Amino acid sequence: MKQFTIPFTYKSSLISAIKEKRKEADKMKKDFTSTLLDLGDVQIYLARHFGFCYGVENAIEIAFKTIDENPNKRIFLLSEMIHNPQVNADLLARGVQFLQDTKGNMLIPFESLTAEDVVIIPAFGTTLLIEEKIKALGISTEKYNTTCPFVEKVWNRGDQIAKKNYSVIVHGKPTHEETRATFSHAAKNTATVIVNDMKEAIELGKYITGEKDAEQFYTEFEDRFSTNFNVKKDLARIGVINQTTMLASDTQAIADYLKNIMVEKYKLLDTNIAERFADTRDTLCYATLDNQSALYGLLEQEADFAIVVGGYNSSNTSHLVELCEEKLPTYFINGADKITEDNSIFHFDLHTHTEKETVNFLSKKSGIKILISSGASCPDAMVEAVINKIAAIKNNVEKLTILKEQYLTKVI
Repeated sequence: MKQFTIPFTYKSSLISAIKEKRKEADKMKKDFTSTLLDLGDVQIYLARHFGFCYGVENAIEIAFKTIDENPNKRIFLLSEMIHNPQVNADLLARGVQFLQDTKGNMLIPFESLTAEDVVIIPAFGTTLLIEEKIKALGISTEKYNTTCPFVEKVWNRGDQIAKKNYSVIVHGKPTHEETRATFSHAAKNTATVIVNDMKEAIELGKYITGEKDAEQFYTEFEDRFSTNFNVKKDLARIGVINQTTMLASDTQAIADYLKNIMVEKYKLLDTNIAERFADTRDTLCYATLDNQSALYGLLEQEADFAIVVGGYNSSNTSHLVELCEEKLPTYFINGADKITEDNSIFHFDLHTHTEKETVNFLSKKSGIKILISSGASCPDAMVEAVINKIAAIKNNVEKLTILKEQYLTKVI
């Protein structure tokens, strides 16, 4: 796989050594068991896969290269490069300006841009309408487009099934940048509607079966269906694609549910399912699958609690937190600075969308076990910083130093 050039401040020699060791021992990525960092009275278990994915590293490389190559130009990002506060803060510090917030609200009007400006499209991609607005200003987007290849793969799959006269169901968060972009690309070619979760998929299914009056659809799915969407006609042949950072198991469950509805309504056999339902399983992102599979493996380890590191508005990170919360207490933090020297942790609550403080989160008992993972937009350096902070609080810095030396020696 391609090697990217990213700022050294995002890298971790320890995490890189651990990942390289696991890669050498498991080239086919079949082993999802955790990696133990044994610090004596505290044991830290790391997920098999976590941190930057291909699309994120690609976006970061392009963004910082763009800054270096255009010292005398104004550089804009459509919105956050990725959902990580450190990376976005670094870009702002380098003079980059954001045109929109994560919901698509304008921060700087397009009218203030000129053909001499540089506009970077983030890893999530963007809508066709916004691309047209940028190009109308005489600004080229091709060179500075950091859209993840796996997001583009979803768009391409949507195009393919649209050409076969299927409508597209997008499983994603309606206000997320990637979902808005995917919806835009799909809606250009075919009838399209967004479902956020299984609950909404079940309601959509009722329009397919006729249990619900078609007119209700336009209110229930307001602002989430394409122009001139016809409930009776456009739900007769469907395929499901997804926001790549959603839980893979959720997307598959939604696809299976809607497929079964089509099978029952149209009395389909295995040999003719494609008459009504398109097979789109190949749109699930490899990084999303790897990180989620690794987390399932991590959760097989008994532990006192889990720490998940990443941006609070990161979709893929939030799903990792949700999985952890099903089994044990989980602290969602966006950096090591959320852990204080006096043994408190400030963590984000997904349910109330507020940050809470838990005091004495590292118990004084011996043999405390901690699970750690991070989102696909989280630098490995942030994970190492969390490990360092825990070691310092538990007075295990010397043991951690020895462990680091052992890992680095083996890699060298």
